[in-house]
Amino acid sequence: MMPRKIIQSKDVMGSHFIELDGMATVKDAIKLMNQQGAKVVIVNKRHEHDAHGLVLLSDIAKKVLARDRAPERVNLYEIMSKPMLTVPPEMDVRYCARLFDRFGLSVAPVIKNDKIVGVVSYGELVLHGLCELVN
Repeated sequence: MMPRKIIQSKDVMGSHFIELDGMATVKDAIKLMNQQGAKVVIVNKRHEHDAHGLVLLSDIAKKVLARDRAPERVNLYEIMSKPMLTVPPEMDVRYCARLFDRFGLSVAPVIKNDKIVGVVSYGELVLHGLCELVN
């Protein structure tokens, strides 16, 4: 029997995220996301004992657009998820998929030494991780 091929989260993670302060507005975030092709905003910690926050496009759609709020008047800290679940770079993509399913996630930042080095989403897991496993 052949050993099972292990694909790690670091092998499939993307770098399509931006980091902003929680006081930045949704308008600021949207502008930067458009410029950089990002789909995820990581909200920086305020101090060393704080946690990162996470803002997805779906958060902006549900909490700003659907509620007819002005993007220039909504700060990221108002709509972010915090704390966020993260994955280590060495985690097997199979376990990432299980984590996503169990906790209803669609994106998880990859953290190494308390620094965000990338993000993993269902897209990366399926298009890169599963593709590697079947080849």
